[in-house]
Amino acid sequence: MAELRADTAPYYEDVACGPAGGHAVWLSAPDGIRIRVGVWPEGSRGTVFLFPGRTEYVEKYSDAAQHLADAGYAALAIDWRGQGLTERPAHDRKIGHVKDFRDFQRDVDAMLAHARSLGLPRPWHLLAHSMGGLIGLRSLMERQVFARAAFSAPMWGLPLPPHLRAVAWTVSSLGSAIGLGERDTPRSGKVADPAAAPFDGNLLTTDPDMFAWMQRQVVRHPDLALGGPSLGWLWAALREMHGLARQAAPDTPCLTLLGSDEGIVDPDAIQVRLASWPGARLRMVEGARHEALMEGTDLRGALYRDIIAHFEG
Repeated sequence: MAELRADTAPYYEDVACGPAGGHAVWLSAPDGIRIRVGVWPEGSRGTVFLFPGRTEYVEKYSDAAQHLADAGYAALAIDWRGQGLTERPAHDRKIGHVKDFRDFQRDVDAMLAHARSLGLPRPWHLLAHSMGGLIGLRSLMERQVFARAAFSAPMWGLPLPPHLRAVAWTVSSLGSAIGLGERDTPRSGKVADPAAAPFDGNLLTTDPDMFAWMQRQVVRHPDLALGGPSLGWLWAALREMHGLARQAAPDTPCLTLLGSDEGIVDPDAIQVRLASWPGARLRMVEGARHEALMEGTDLRGALYRDIIAHFEG
């Protein structure tokens, strides 16, 4: 493993709402990719590793860090390779790209090593959203570092009808094979300019204040914004979802939140996965969309109380 080195990285406090002492660092992943990690180190009851979804970044998880800090937990969040301020494709920064989802595990390695170097309190827990839920599932299968895990709308499948699923496999695999892997996926459904997306009809949250907060982040700091995924990302995601679905569930105690109005990931794939996961618990969140933890204040608080109760066993 390459030597891990921490240097100060930008942390946009003007659009963050996390606890005092929050900051960000640059870390070198084992393959040399420079990634950004946010750290909120204050806490004595344990540490929560926040695995964001596609397009997301450290500042968006400052709200989660505040809820966790209020309960006595330290927290870290990461900008995955290909998004946030972490290294992106040189020809077009707005395209989210990765060649292989296993590469994200190198980012996890760097994150874990930094937490060890800081001596962050144990037990360590995982809170993962959407794409981060897919990355987190492999992390649980391959590591014994997290005492408990919580997921929010994990991307364990995409809601594609059979004919579109076949098209997705074919187009993404062929495109990657002929050198077009860094090209954007046609009709990916993600607007090129997230700051211009209207609240009406959005698939993320029913709460206009949280939606506006997320948009302010990319308006004030456009370098955080990300558009649609690449063909290579789609090919890698399809392979990872298919491969992990065939493996036995980990034995880590698990709580999963899923909004009743989910429209981005596949609820059926989540329920199938949890059915074979001993001791796993699914909480359906009535009226919530993809970002259940970005809904209104009262619901958000109740969900974090459930997560904390789960972490404490």
